[in-house]
Amino acid sequence: MTTKNLNSHNRNRGFTLIEIMVVMVILGLLVAIVAPNIMGRSDQAKVTVAETQLSNIANALDLYRLDNSHYPSTQQGLEALVSKPSGSPEPKNWNSDGYLKSVPEDPWGSEYQYVSPGTEGPYDLYSYGSDGQEGGDGDAADISVWDTEG
Repeated sequence: MTTKNLNSHNRNRGFTLIEIMVVMVILGLLVAIVAPNIMGRSDQAKVTVAETQLSNIANALDLYRLDNSHYPSTQQGLEALVSKPSGSPEPKNWNSDGYLKSVPEDPWGSEYQYVSPGTEGPYDLYSYGSDGQEGGDGDAADISVWDTEG
């Protein structure tokens, strides 16, 4: 190769500063358009996960009731779905495999709230949402198992 051919070959190998800047501007525009749409979805995804987990826990509670003729008491809590509870009311036909492998935390890292006012009647099962406090709006709103059933 001659020196002239070598120099012209080297000039065609890299990107110019203008080409790199154009690509950076295009990427910046794409991020500015797409990122807000993706970021807003993570909060909704967590709400959907909470609704699904509440439904799964409710199904396990119903199986517990079918086997034992009552729901676990508030004191026995959701842990009664994982290991045989003590106290009253005593589960007479508790499934030795349990009803859940473990009690999940809500997507925000808090425990699900379970209140059983009586052994026969309905129970309350809910998450406090992203703020971990009663009430709230949007993804901070409380999510109840009764709101998720259609």
